Amino acid sequence: MAQFFQIHPTNPQLRLIRQAVEILKRGGVIAYPTDSSYALGCAIGNKDAMEAIRKIRRVDDDHNFTLVCRDLSELSIYAKVDNEIYRLLKRFTPGPYTFILGATREVPRRLQHAKRKTIGLRVPDFPIVDALLAELNEPIMSSTLILPGQQLPMNDAEEIRERLEHEIDMVIDGGPCDLEPTTVIDLVHGFPRLLRSGKGDISAFE
Repeated sequence: MAQFFQIHPTNPQLRLIRQAVEILKRGGVIAYPTDSSYALGCAIGNKDAMEAIRKIRRVDDDHNFTLVCRDLSELSIYAKVDNEIYRLLKRFTPGPYTFILGATREVPRRLQHAKRKTIGLRVPDFPIVDALLAELNEPIMSSTLILPGQQLPMNDAEEIRERLEHEIDMVIDGGPCDLEPTTVIDLVHGFPRLLRSGKGDISAFE
């Protein structure tokens, strides 16, 4: 049964953040709030946890997992970024955007898109996520919490616990999130291509 932590959305309790990170380090899957919607997350190195997320979402090898990073310096470790792309990322991070970029060798092959060798990368603007990443000291591998057959992500922690309490290890209740997922922008070819319109402003990418 999943543990349930109520963490303050603007002033996260360090004791609870540390407990959540220990669950991640032990291979657990968590549901956590972001600056867009709730997401499922696990540690980068845990294959079983990644497969558990894949099973919950019912996605195949063509699904782009996302590495949630602290800042642009961390993001550039995992993605191929030239100066022009870096300037664009600097303009739109932190924020509710996911950027699809070519993966570097630092990204385990199982996390990359099977055919394109890409990875989703994101720098959220949300104190709970900031605290988790600072304590974990590496990105969280994530996927928007959209259940099979649904169009919108889940945004209520109590409902998430009710639906997934036997499939994940922890739910962080940081209050209700938006119903919109992130805006997804493909930058693989050096120019922005809108893949999904979400919470982030899309006018600069149209």
